[in-house]
Amino acid sequence: MMEWQKLISNKRLGQEHRHVERHDDRTEFKRDYDRLVFSAPFRRLQNKTQVFPLPGSVFVHNRLTHSLEVASVGMSLGNDVSQRIISERRPELRGTLFEEIGQIVSTACLAHDLGNPPFGHSGEKAIQTFFTEGKGNVLKTAVSSVFWDDITHFEGNANAFRLLTHQFKGRRPGGFVMTYSTIASIVKYPYASSAASKKGKFGFFQSEQDTYCRLADEMGIFCKSAPGEPLRYARHPLVYLVEAADDICYEIMDLEDAHKLKILSFETVSRLFLDFFDEDIQQSILKRIKDEQLTDENEQIVYLRACVIGKLENECVNTFLQHEEEILSGTFEGSLIDHISAKQHKAYKRCAEISVTYIYKSRPVLDVELSGYKIMDTLMEQMVEAVMHPDRYYSQQLIGRVSSQYDIDAPDLETRLMAVIDYISGMTDVYALDVYQKINGISLPII
Repeated sequence: MMEWQKLISNKRLGQEHRHVERHDDRTEFKRDYDRLVFSAPFRRLQNKTQVFPLPGSVFVHNRLTHSLEVASVGMSLGNDVSQRIISERRPELRGTLFEEIGQIVSTACLAHDLGNPPFGHSGEKAIQTFFTEGKGNVLKTAVSSVFWDDITHFEGNANAFRLLTHQFKGRRPGGFVMTYSTIASIVKYPYASSAASKKGKFGFFQSEQDTYCRLADEMGIFCKSAPGEPLRYARHPLVYLVEAADDICYEIMDLEDAHKLKILSFETVSRLFLDFFDEDIQQSILKRIKDEQLTDENEQIVYLRACVIGKLENECVNTFLQHEEEILSGTFEGSLIDHISAKQHKAYKRCAEISVTYIYKSRPVLDVELSGYKIMDTLMEQMVEAVMHPDRYYSQQLIGRVSSQYDIDAPDLETRLMAVIDYISGMTDVYALDVYQKINGISLPII
């Protein structure tokens, strides 16, 4: 069984030799949080699509606002879990780093979407299918089978781990130089691409596999795969809290956005939210809305949403406590949301069904996905062609646009291809569109 004392480590990747030094009165985990907030990749999330198109007159969620909200819920989950575990079963953890898991979870929540490419899910699919269905398929015999698994399963989660830990050109060892526990808490699928789940999910590219193994070994996260099998680890327990915060926020906030955009009616969304509660609690909520004279429908939805998030947070804390031993032994299956009380689970599943039918297949969302896919596919085609034939004039022009942190001039093809993926996946939606228009002659800076 994994041990909390080892799982919570404030040792920093790339600066292990400076572990005993302290710079100020902040905890190491708070420094992680601050480092992310002030980073360029985090700022770029404001111009990356969450679900709906980037805002016109109605401001819906983007990746940045989503990440901030997930971090808020993650803080509550972590704090409540730590307090209850200490008070109910493990008093010896009082006064240790375990009391800081709220901060760790919150920071991991900030980072969980950093690796997502432009245009959300369609951006991921565009990178994957460029190699499996597009012109990139010719590269299958030119690269190793391990690298081929990585790029044909390209995954935002694995890309986030790379972004946080990889030493890009001109950068310091250890990437963001985050603490071990913070980094491990974002790895939702702790296995190699060759062991990807049915949905194609995995946790780290081959290039960062040794880094994850080192972190896991240090914290006592045990390997679940037998020798010779594709690498597969148990999850760090805090991953379940990061995942729960994400599950709560995206499902509930997407419904609020759909109401603002008039994709779903007030009656539909309010009913979906009220169904999380027993009849007496529903009446209490409605009475308070009436007593406080909340006549604005948007404000009523905001209040109902807050009630639902509070209820789901409490349910996930209870579930974590109920299954702590299974989580620490690596035998817990599914997510915390999968194991919450029957009434709340049924209401959550109903929200998911409505979202799939009316939100994720709505015309505005599909239009972004179609356009985004075309933009990403074109960028991949042009840039991969350039690194395959770097001596050509046009290739040199394209390569010249790439930031110096990416090893686009490397002597081996795999490193150059990964540099292309790093460059394109790091773009914002707006920048990707701008580059697409320029390389296709659709726009010029002087016009």
